[in-house]
Amino acid sequence: MRAVICRAWGPVDDLKLEDVAPPTPGPGQLVIDVKATGVNYADSIMVAGRYQTRPPFPFSPGLETAGVVTRSGAGVTRFKTGDRVMAILAYGGFAEQALADEAETFAIPEAMPFDEAGAFPIAYISSHAAIRWQGRLLAGETLLVLGAAGGVGLTAVEIGKAMGARVIAGASTAEKLAVARERGADASIDYATEKLTERVMELTDGKGADVCFDPVGGDRFDAALSSLGWGGRMLLIGFVGGVPHIPANRLLVKHRAALGSSLRYFRWHAPDKLRRSVEELLEWYAKGTLKPLVTHRLPLERGAEAIRLLTDRKAHGKVVVMPELRA
Repeated sequence: MRAVICRAWGPVDDLKLEDVAPPTPGPGQLVIDVKATGVNYADSIMVAGRYQTRPPFPFSPGLETAGVVTRSGAGVTRFKTGDRVMAILAYGGFAEQALADEAETFAIPEAMPFDEAGAFPIAYISSHAAIRWQGRLLAGETLLVLGAAGGVGLTAVEIGKAMGARVIAGASTAEKLAVARERGADASIDYATEKLTERVMELTDGKGADVCFDPVGGDRFDAALSSLGWGGRMLLIGFVGGVPHIPANRLLVKHRAALGSSLRYFRWHAPDKLRRSVEELLEWYAKGTLKPLVTHRLPLERGAEAIRLLTDRKAHGKVVVMPELRA
């Protein structure tokens, strides 16, 4: 089979398309004929050797995928050959076949196309786990979403609206903010030209946001923390812009909380909540409440380019790699 292969830690441009042996399923595992694999910022970190886990060489990046079950290992009971599925992966999605654990594989709704399914697991489940279980967002509260036009940020906008919150979208261009408003954002802030804290306070009549969803970190973290009202919850999802330092006194004074949320660890420690997250997300999808936005579809030959679209911040929505496409 063809796969995008990493043989040494380094830049994504070092990745090569190669012919390799297909994966063999172990107990509780499935082999999926890949139709679409979602691209995530974490793919670049993994290839560089700076991710939370470091796969053995050689390996393919790709932390989520969708396709058709082609083989099953011992003990698999929920799926059979020919089933349409999407899965969270340890790695390996940039290939014509991928290995997935049955526990982290989910049936694709009949109406969901493969490109949307391949872009669904990481972004939507990450956002739901953070907002539902960590942020404890309630209907009627205000959710501030940073990086609101990115692949993860857009899902947070949709999920916030599905949960009955008022959503304020923050992004760095008018074009990105327009995308967030199309996905349901009630208000928007261009933090390249506007002062984030001041605008949040204006939009909330001085109360501040109840929850901030931050997949960016970096320089805007301080202003986002200041925009939280009494009892506000800061959700730390990622650090594309850099890792911020949190002054503990500013948490104490306004009874705020800073909460991390990582899907990789969440799915290991709270599998029941993971299942409930997926169930609720797919219910919303069936109702048309969630509409995954796939903006780029690239063949395996352009796998490195697909990752760079994210690291260079040139994509809004999701980027997917589709092996059946040809360059």
